[in-house]
Amino acid sequence: MPETPKISQPQPEAQKKNTGMAIVAYILFFIPLLTDSKNDPFVKYHVKQGLGLFICGVAVSILSWILPWYFRWIVNLLSLGVFILFVIGVIAASKGEEKPLPLIGKFAEQLKI
Repeated sequence: MPETPKISQPQPEAQKKNTGMAIVAYILFFIPLLTDSKNDPFVKYHVKQGLGLFICGVAVSILSWILPWYFRWIVNLLSLGVFILFVIGVIAASKGEEKPLPLIGKFAEQLKI
């Protein structure tokens, strides 16, 4: 009896992409650049988004040193905004999507890595 070839089930889009490294790109953006994932366009996209988010976080941190204490609420709102952008980026990466982050995504896409 001839052996019939097994039909593989189509994988969901998120499983075809390296979502793990894309998520890591938001936590420590440079880690995927140290691995073979640096050649993956999906991971590279999220590395750029993670770098843009890192730059925003550094800018908010600098503002916290510059602004007087009575403007601290501005820094708190900006810090909350950076955290929300982080969550949005991780969710998009885990779903296998390449959606730019609100407000900073277009800037991050212009970064050269």
